[in-house]
Amino acid sequence: MDAKITQVTLVVRNQAEALEFYTKKLGFTKKMEFSYPNGTRWVTVGPRGQDMQLALWQAGWPDATGISNSWRAGQGAPVVLNVGDCREAFEELKTKGVEFRQEAHTMPYGVVAFFADPDGNLFEILQPPSVTGRTGQQ
Repeated sequence: MDAKITQVTLVVRNQAEALEFYTKKLGFTKKMEFSYPNGTRWVTVGPRGQDMQLALWQAGWPDATGISNSWRAGQGAPVVLNVGDCREAFEELKTKGVEFRQEAHTMPYGVVAFFADPDGNLFEILQPPSVTGRTGQQ
């Protein structure tokens, strides 16, 4: 199969608050928005200049299949965001009020820091090691 991942769905408690967090604090762009006749609102956000989108699915909204009945906010594995300088990104996001679960630190696979959105969905910012195999320690 030749495929490309273009969207990940995050379950959120309040879609409007989540949209504000991702656009105002993280600087993402709203990529898509429309409303269904039943009042459900479909909203996606993502980093500028990228095809990748996060769909902000409000917990409890009905879907035709019923598959989302068991989805809960903040119960997924972390979404990884690659950055050029993890410590710089950490400081920038921290000044915008992003609450980190773990500060920037060096691991064998790079420099990382973990934060959560207001619903507890986890994110890892990752500065991968350079091509020389170093972790980019500063």
